[in-house]
Amino acid sequence: MNTTVLGHPRIGGRRELKRATEAYWAGRIDADELHRVTAGLRQETWRSLTEAGIGLVPSNTFSLYDHMLDMSVLLDAVPDRFRRLEGLDAYFAMARGAEGVAPMEMTKWFDTNYHYIVPELGPDTRFRIDDPSNAKPIAEYREALELGVRTRPVLVGPLSYLLLSKPAADAPEGFAPLDLLGPLLETYAELLERLSGAGVQWVQLDEPALAADRTDEELAALRTAYERLGDLPTRPRLLVATYFGEIGDALPVLAASRAEAIGLDFVAGPGNRNALGAIGGLGPDKTLVAGVVDGRNVWRTDLNAAMATCASLLGLSGELVVSTSCSLLHVPLDLAAETDLDPRLTARLAFARQKVDEVVLIGKALREGRDAIADRIPPASPEGFVDARVRARLDSLGPGAPRRDYAERRDAQLDLPLLPTTTIGSFPQTDEVRRARADHRAGRIDDTAYEAAMRAEVDRVIALQEDIGLDVLVHGEPERNDMVQYFAERLYGYAHTTHGWVQSYGSRYVRPPILFGDVARPEPMTVEWTTYAQSRTTKPVKGMLTGPVTMLAWSFVRDDQPLADTARQVALALRDEIHDLEQAGIRVIQVDEPALRELLPLRRADHAAYLDWAVAAFRLATCGVAESTQIHTHMCYSEFGDIIDAIGALDADVTSVEAARSRMELLTDLDKAGYRQSIGPGVYDIHSPRVPSVEEMERALRHALDAVDADRLWVNPDCGLKTRGYAEVEPALRNMVTAARRVRAEP
Repeated sequence: MNTTVLGHPRIGGRRELKRATEAYWAGRIDADELHRVTAGLRQETWRSLTEAGIGLVPSNTFSLYDHMLDMSVLLDAVPDRFRRLEGLDAYFAMARGAEGVAPMEMTKWFDTNYHYIVPELGPDTRFRIDDPSNAKPIAEYREALELGVRTRPVLVGPLSYLLLSKPAADAPEGFAPLDLLGPLLETYAELLERLSGAGVQWVQLDEPALAADRTDEELAALRTAYERLGDLPTRPRLLVATYFGEIGDALPVLAASRAEAIGLDFVAGPGNRNALGAIGGLGPDKTLVAGVVDGRNVWRTDLNAAMATCASLLGLSGELVVSTSCSLLHVPLDLAAETDLDPRLTARLAFARQKVDEVVLIGKALREGRDAIADRIPPASPEGFVDARVRARLDSLGPGAPRRDYAERRDAQLDLPLLPTTTIGSFPQTDEVRRARADHRAGRIDDTAYEAAMRAEVDRVIALQEDIGLDVLVHGEPERNDMVQYFAERLYGYAHTTHGWVQSYGSRYVRPPILFGDVARPEPMTVEWTTYAQSRTTKPVKGMLTGPVTMLAWSFVRDDQPLADTARQVALALRDEIHDLEQAGIRVIQVDEPALRELLPLRRADHAAYLDWAVAAFRLATCGVAESTQIHTHMCYSEFGDIIDAIGALDADVTSVEAARSRMELLTDLDKAGYRQSIGPGVYDIHSPRVPSVEEMERALRHALDAVDADRLWVNPDCGLKTRGYAEVEPALRNMVTAARRVRAEP
């Protein structure tokens, strides 16, 4: 009874990856030093997994930025605009852009908060392995082998790679990335043969796309892919790993393939068990890698339930391997680093290293019997914290929230120029701002000094926006550490960690709070800062809040009640905050929901139920305002096609969306769907350090006007500016305002 994990956090216990990559970008270290740091992180992972007792250790799970980007580089699927660059310069330019070169699109990895770099493919794409003997998966395999650890290299599977790609901008109509399956398989075949020649015994091919709805054509492509790779005369044994849900009709295809092992998620996809039984199992020649430890959430595994699941799988394959449900990339590294959490809560938690221990314990119990780990099975955890007042208030409000009449309220709202300009909310967090927050947290400065420092920053941000000429201002959020964490720290029912970092994209890490009990707002959270900012200008200032769905999506959420119930509790707290902002004279309030698309279930059959409660939660939070109060929302870095109708149903007056990297594709879809509220498509990409020209943003605006009437179009960046520096932000915003004024002046 062997054990494994499908992947592991790669950022380091002290965020070494972030510090090293950002130092490299800033020119403080060279490539050799960057590689030295990252080699240490890889080796620490392999050692820790081996020492914990994991029998089958994965490799090639490390990435400097993103594993999908790594796959594109490995396959030489590099768009032509990056060909003039070399090495790390080309790699990071694909993710972040470079002078005069736009980056590739970035979007969410299924229903997680991890972002991947979307491959751009066309009929002229030629896959090849550059220097195959030293390709990244082979090099890392050899690196681990030098430590005495024989690993299993992990690759994105060929079907998922193509299904997660998009046609390049110049691809002809009708082209689909799946058209490239044949040549892609030949390149995978070459790579597998090279891996075998290097001594690799097992390769893991990740096919998470199988957890979503797949067409007959796509299932046929899956069959073709694993027939071709399975028939290779010289290759490692293949583990095809699926995760994030039930794989439905793909299961019999994989069961009939020549892949030696199949990985299934029994946490997000409990129905995979019955599906296995329905096809008579995988057969005696295949290994089943059973994902019974949750790789997505931080709650401790019910070891008895996991062992029962594993026991029910015995006999459905030749061998059973205990595993995590997916990569542990999505959870923090080590609970032992958290010393300030309530012990009652700590007893219920498990981070990556603790989940590794759980995998090992389950494997031991299945080999030696439950008594072998009896002293390691903790007692049952206490129930979640319940607030009867919150539940009574929600019961009194009922399940629905009315829609307001957009045409009537539009006339009652702000009188603004055509193509009004604004930003999404946050401004750059300078070293001085971060230092003041850190000093206040550590007790080196008192409340008075801290508040004076934050007010000085608000003054500066307001003055800068007025000088630039923006029409609707923001206070810049200098007091906020993170758009979810800030609110979680001020709501009952949430806990926050000190070192619980998780990678969101590149060097952007977040510390998701832990939502463990009923949610309530003890006092106003943003009113003081927003009203202070409004007192410094005659222009309108937006109140800035994070919406209920995003508060769930970017937290680790209790699993003892439906998400819909938890969302309503968060919405009720936000409703109170919106009421207080309105009473304080704030006439524009933005409730951000960037994660609305992210939480959409992977199976279409589950979409309607999710969108019903997600939209209802947003409206519960926002429907109580006066007609004269303008409600905004913001969404970013998602494929919005499946939620077009829901965007309108949110009933926001203005929706700002990421559109710069996706070439304004969403606007046409919204227009076709009958969306008639105002829209603010991002006219430039803030995740790239480049400053777009006035002319570039003019072109974006004119493109937007092809689908949106001028009296409904807002002008803004595509996301908040927190992660950028003022040297980039100020000229970019000045160019944006100039572009808006030029287009505004046209007949």
